[in-house]
Amino acid sequence: MYDDNLGLQSFSVEAEQSVLGAILLNNQSLLNVMEILRPDYFYVHVNREIYSIFVNMFTMGTPIDIVTVLDGVSAAKIFESDAEAKIYLTDLANFVPTTTNIENYANILQEKYYIRSLTDAAREIIDRSSTAGNDARALLDWAEQLIYGIRRNNSGKGLQVIGEIIVGTYDRLQKIVQGAGDGDYLGIATEYKLLDNILMGLNKSDLILLAARPAMGKTAFALNIATNIALSQKKKVAIFSLEMSKEQLVTRILSYTARIPSRALKTGALEVEDWNSLAAAAHELSSAMIYIDDTANITVPEIKAKVRRLGGVDLVIIDYLQLMASSGRRNDNRVQEMSELTRSLKIMAKELNLPVLTLSQLSRSPDIRNEHEPRLSDLRESGSIEQDADVVMFLYRESYYNKACEHPNIAECIIAKNRHGETNKVALSWDGQYTKFENVEWNKRET
Repeated sequence: MYDDNLGLQSFSVEAEQSVLGAILLNNQSLLNVMEILRPDYFYVHVNREIYSIFVNMFTMGTPIDIVTVLDGVSAAKIFESDAEAKIYLTDLANFVPTTTNIENYANILQEKYYIRSLTDAAREIIDRSSTAGNDARALLDWAEQLIYGIRRNNSGKGLQVIGEIIVGTYDRLQKIVQGAGDGDYLGIATEYKLLDNILMGLNKSDLILLAARPAMGKTAFALNIATNIALSQKKKVAIFSLEMSKEQLVTRILSYTARIPSRALKTGALEVEDWNSLAAAAHELSSAMIYIDDTANITVPEIKAKVRRLGGVDLVIIDYLQLMASSGRRNDNRVQEMSELTRSLKIMAKELNLPVLTLSQLSRSPDIRNEHEPRLSDLRESGSIEQDADVVMFLYRESYYNKACEHPNIAECIIAKNRHGETNKVALSWDGQYTKFENVEWNKRET
């Protein structure tokens, strides 16, 4: 009946019997544990089968007592004889100390199940790792998901009556009005006022897509946002750069923080005052909670694992989508791969309960059209990118296409999709020598 290799700490016969006995004595006890327990939480086969019969009887509206359950176990042939079944069920009813503690007994079973699941997962990982020909990266992704799946399978909050939700919503509104909780109740402010007015900040669990043609400044804009919230709001930001190295990103951040042209930092042509500005910027940035990872071909499960290990992350930035590797089997259909990636990123944002800002390329269509402003249809290898993203933003600078334009230093952040509100166009000031976007006083609106 028992697997000695598991050890006594991985199951509790007493807790299993107490749960079953409490349900036999009081049908209402089943309602208290159905959200906690599933049949496979029971280690002893007989107990697992009896609990399954309880659940089936509840589903069919059949009263649960020794007589009706005895009929059920006899039909299922769980015991060798009806006499043996009757003795076992009677012992269950007599064994339970008290029906009022059934939730405590159920929690014990849940903990034991987790231990067994982890043991089984460890064995499976060892077995698969010892098989020749396995891809190490794919194996790591699979192992990460296997272990996380144990926790996720029972992390749901279940049904909640609307009255309780209203109370929680009202409390949240009060805290927003009182300014409590910082980003716990409002989205994280990007520090770009016009953009924040429309988006209400970067909201938890949102997948935010920032797309543009090359040289429009999408990396610069993402870094500006990261620095703004890390310095002004003391938030923790994790940046995953698949295109540029850590040193290149930090050089850009130092450039606009110290107000030193990026070209001077690249060539080393620095004046004496530049060194003073650089030292001040370095000192300010050294306390910022900005974490950078420049691993090439990183996958979504790898990002998820690193963010979990870091802990307390407020914003994840990925630069950029098309350079990410799929965690599954490679597919010749790139559109399908992109769809899988964006779905995985949206799930990650929801599971980690934080905003994920992902940069993306656009197709060449804006360069070919007379109207160069990007559209949702320009998303490269789009697939389900538009559907999965909560917010889609495009960066556009008219001066890129027309050097004689009226406002060469004005860029537009086009909010093409906003699941939480309006779409619009926000004007930003662009300073190319520092790779920095800043607020402007006017806003070009759609009509």
